[in-house]
Amino acid sequence: MTEASERVRYQSLISDSARWDGFEFRDGDIVISTPAKCGTTWTQMICALLVFQTPELPLPLDELSPWLDMQTRTPQETEAIFEQQRHRRFIKTHTPFDGLPLDDRVRYICVGRDPRDVALSMLNHRANFDFAALLTAREHAVGLGDVTDQLAAGPPPEADTELGRFWDWIDYDITTRPPGSSLQMLVHHIATFWPSRNANTVHMIHYDDLKRDLEGEMRRLAAYLDIEVAQDIWPELVHAATFEQMKANADTTAPDVSHKVWQNNADFFRNGTSGQWKALLSDVDRQRYEHTARSLMSTDIFDWLHRDA
Repeated sequence: MTEASERVRYQSLISDSARWDGFEFRDGDIVISTPAKCGTTWTQMICALLVFQTPELPLPLDELSPWLDMQTRTPQETEAIFEQQRHRRFIKTHTPFDGLPLDDRVRYICVGRDPRDVALSMLNHRANFDFAALLTAREHAVGLGDVTDQLAAGPPPEADTELGRFWDWIDYDITTRPPGSSLQMLVHHIATFWPSRNANTVHMIHYDDLKRDLEGEMRRLAAYLDIEVAQDIWPELVHAATFEQMKANADTTAPDVSHKVWQNNADFFRNGTSGQWKALLSDVDRQRYEHTARSLMSTDIFDWLHRDA
């Protein structure tokens, strides 16, 4: 296993990858590591269905698969949840591959999505977010002393239009500003996994493949995880993993519902579609975006992320 000193530390108001330090893996653990708004919760649900092999999950998804590095629980609370679990564990994180402890006993899943869809999904995500509830939970769990200056500075100014906010996300520079969801962060996350994409311990999924062939991708993931599923229960598992069913059960499928960080749990699953950006971006905007995106990533990563470009 890689030592903490060998890993990059990713730290923000919401999460801290140092919480992986000392975490004890078990044989067969599953780590779901995605950039934000790329299908994290969807992949967690699929893993839950494959592990338990029933749509009737024993606990809300957030309690079955907490975000390990999120700072709304104390490290001890999160550790206790995973320690008490006797089923095969599947662990959520938004930490890139170079910030995770690497262990040959573990299976790592990374999910990517067209960044233009991620940008619009993030705008909806932020509109539904209850920042005060997040701060209350964080203060209770780890305090706010380390982010006093950041909170005093207040949020960065936001553009007045959807298009302006889209460009704010695209142009956000993580080299000069606090870490946050952005095109740069998404590309960096995918790039840390990319060289290992054909390794036995890494499985990469594209969001649009889940949209296009949910059952096929679930079967592919089950094979990767060495999970056998009886043929007669596949239909009910696939049905439970659909966007419509997850939205209908948002009170148990949305993340961090226990801390009430969403104004509306169902709105976390706003629509789950791809290609909404096509109605927003003009030809000039599309050219501007492509120029920026290509400057940040290799051609093969660009082609993989933008498969319907």
